[in-house]
Amino acid sequence: MLKINYVDKHFEKVTALQNINLSIEKGEFFGLLGPNGAGKTTLMNLIVGYLTPDSGSISFQGELVASDNLNVRKKIGFVPQDISLFQEITAYQNLKIFGKLYELDNKDLSKKIDEVLELVRLNERKHDIVKEFSGGMKRRLNLAASLLHDPPILLCDEPTVGVDPQSRNAIFDMLYNLNQNGKTIVYTTHYMEEAERLCSRLAIIDNGNIIAKGTLVDLINLMEQKETIRIQKTAATQSKIESLNLIGTVNEYDFYYELIPNDSFNQHSKIFKMLEENGIPNQFIQIGRANLEDVFLNLTGRSLRD
Repeated sequence: MLKINYVDKHFEKVTALQNINLSIEKGEFFGLLGPNGAGKTTLMNLIVGYLTPDSGSISFQGELVASDNLNVRKKIGFVPQDISLFQEITAYQNLKIFGKLYELDNKDLSKKIDEVLELVRLNERKHDIVKEFSGGMKRRLNLAASLLHDPPILLCDEPTVGVDPQSRNAIFDMLYNLNQNGKTIVYTTHYMEEAERLCSRLAIIDNGNIIAKGTLVDLINLMEQKETIRIQKTAATQSKIESLNLIGTVNEYDFYYELIPNDSFNQHSKIFKMLEENGIPNQFIQIGRANLEDVFLNLTGRSLRD
């Protein structure tokens, strides 16, 4: 459905994207993950036709995506990272303007506005001025504007930035239902729990390169250590932690220690017994499977990105 073929994009001396090669199938909920500045938004702007690749190509349903190909661009819905609304007019008036840009006639447009406002749960606020809306309401109205022309594919560039948990969950539910009803969704985020919850397939991008892609299971299988043993960091455990070097390797993080047992401690019973003998009771210990955040940090590192 959407094919990205060996795309490069440069801005002066900065390489934003390099050799990007992806194929997204109809009906997928595809996640694009990466640290800040990794190239996610640049790629979304290329897919929607706002930018032009320096090399390579992007096609949608067999047609080349280009800034002057309005036929294919009208088939794509885009929820940008920044709020793209007129603040001094009502929600209904905003959607009427966007509908006119999609060349929807007045009869169909009025019906469609009511449909998308109902979908994003803003029907009762349609005649209110947008500047009076909360951040979550503006995000939902942004989503409504992208759906007016009923596009077969929806691009969402970090659509939950800066919203409260209730609004985030509402947006998740809306996107999940859209996908279940057949809409293909491409979703960028750096929130791992969002990607785990929503996405059927993922790609991790860093420094303009795709460094891993596949299902959640595929990505977790890249980890050498698929099980984590975490010990809560407290005054009691800090004084005992050096003794755990007999069990394996201990990594220290902000709020916990991670224990990687050596080969002689491959049974949980032996690990728990040794921890108890060293004065670390079970209530400070958590055993879990590696998750997407573990994969992401393992591949992209833990240093801060600005």
